[in-house]
Amino acid sequence: MSRIPWPPILGFGAIVLLAVLAPVLPLPDPVTMDVAHRLAGPSLAHWLGQDEFGRDVLTRLLWGARVSLSVAFAASAIACVAGVALGVAGGFLRGIVEILALRSIDVLLCFPPLLLALLVVTLAGPGAATLVPVLALVYLPGFTRVAYAGVLTARSQDYVEAMRVLGAGKGRIMLRTILPNIGGPVLVQFSLSAAAAVVLESGLSFLGLGVVPPAPSWGLMIGAARATMTQAPLLLLWPCAALTLTILAMNALCDGLRDAVDPHPAYRPPGRRWLDRLTPGLLPATRAVLDLRGLTVRIDTPDGHFEPVRDVTLHIDAGETLALVGESGSGKSLTSLAISGLLPGAARVVAGSARLDGTDLLALPEEALRRLRGGAMAMIFQDPSSSLNPVHRVGEQIAEAIRAHRPKAPAATEAITLLKRVGIPDPAARARAFPHELSGGMRQRVMIAIAIANAPRLLIADEPTTALDVTIQAQVLDLLADLKRERGLALLFVTHSLPVVAEIADRVAVMYAGEIVEQGATAEVFARPLHPYTAALLRSAPDEEGPPPEGIPGVVPPPFDLPKGCVFAPRCVHRAPACDAARPKLATLPDGRQTSCLRWREL
Repeated sequence: MSRIPWPPILGFGAIVLLAVLAPVLPLPDPVTMDVAHRLAGPSLAHWLGQDEFGRDVLTRLLWGARVSLSVAFAASAIACVAGVALGVAGGFLRGIVEILALRSIDVLLCFPPLLLALLVVTLAGPGAATLVPVLALVYLPGFTRVAYAGVLTARSQDYVEAMRVLGAGKGRIMLRTILPNIGGPVLVQFSLSAAAAVVLESGLSFLGLGVVPPAPSWGLMIGAARATMTQAPLLLLWPCAALTLTILAMNALCDGLRDAVDPHPAYRPPGRRWLDRLTPGLLPATRAVLDLRGLTVRIDTPDGHFEPVRDVTLHIDAGETLALVGESGSGKSLTSLAISGLLPGAARVVAGSARLDGTDLLALPEEALRRLRGGAMAMIFQDPSSSLNPVHRVGEQIAEAIRAHRPKAPAATEAITLLKRVGIPDPAARARAFPHELSGGMRQRVMIAIAIANAPRLLIADEPTTALDVTIQAQVLDLLADLKRERGLALLFVTHSLPVVAEIADRVAVMYAGEIVEQGATAEVFARPLHPYTAALLRSAPDEEGPPPEGIPGVVPPPFDLPKGCVFAPRCVHRAPACDAARPKLATLPDGRQTSCLRWREL
């Protein structure tokens, strides 16, 4: 279990505590009027002033919180229990139970929530006793859908089948096995429903269809303050501020509880977690996890030197995947090896910087760089068969990676946990297996387990799915995507497969002959390539429904014999005299896209 989310617990707990203690606090009566002092401003006797009837505003705010929170939590709890029961039963039992559960929910979804609430309240009359069942009915479909979707995912898992094999009944499986595994999404849905219920109750009260005056309600206070906002604008501010802060606190609390009960907690940037959630976009964005600028790699030979990687600039943020794509010989693997300090002896970095969370990796001595490898920075290689030691059991190899950075950690236990996390069945038994006893997909999962053993900030995956068949490839890609979301790591995915890029990458950097020729959001690059090489790569990728793939004429020029101008010019159908005059630079366009093509406007 992750750490307890104390900030939102304390914040929302304070709101609830004030609402609960409102009857015993030394405050004036919430309905007692003092017309002689109507619209009076804040004073020692009335900290937030008095309303249009001279009633104490602070007292009415606290009593209004009792009403709003009671209605919201009661309605959300009823909807949660009923909706989860319907969703779990329908998703697990299937058949007639599924049809009845989902079709009844479909009927409710035909009515817009606000109109449904207005209709029932109008017919049944206003009041808290009417609001609770109405709001429960409004939010019931959301809980049912969330629970049903979670059950469909969980019911096919091996641990559910194992409970069946053990002879557990359907009720026990639903309550003890499936329900705990869908608790996170249900908790998030509860936070959304409770927050929406507070808003809807306030809106109905504002319209005169909710809480009946003179009982205090934030909606009633907002409605009354609208008429006097020119004389006393603070009367509108206080209930709006209370409503906003309560909803933000509720969402932050349920997000924190979801993370706390999640067995695979997401990465949390230190010192910014709750503030970022409550005020998204208010603070400047955190710096990139990896910031690569002007990287140039040189190889020395007896006949001179050449540069297979030149002036490569890219960045990756936390929780983001950048795909580095290009033909074989484009310099993709050399770039990843340069970042991790694993270049072969003849190669060396002669220019540029590679900053990992602000630390320049290229300026570090080997000892300091070694402490980062496998820790803050990890790498998955292409062939797991040659990357795993054949004479050591896979559990021992994972444990070795853990002990290299955390000598006192329970490495053997963590190794089994990691194997389970990467989707290997019977992890305790598999930990005792040798690499040759595992399939190719399992070996690659072991490599991923080794890579994430010490919670890296940057994960470099150098064509990790090339040696796998299509089915296993999809499973590995799903696993990497899940890990990226859960742990907030930055993923540099090196590949030549455009279908893989389309599936996993947020942004793509296209590399050709040692240079970045185009960079941008994956969807934009695929829909509107701005470099002829990118367009040629897309045409060369097989498409089930499109035309047959087209090969790219010619070959990638060797790094010791590059053309004078654009490196792609000899193979480009859009070649112009200007392309041969000088080497073009990577230009940044107004929309943030980058391309080195001189004729990108025409393309």
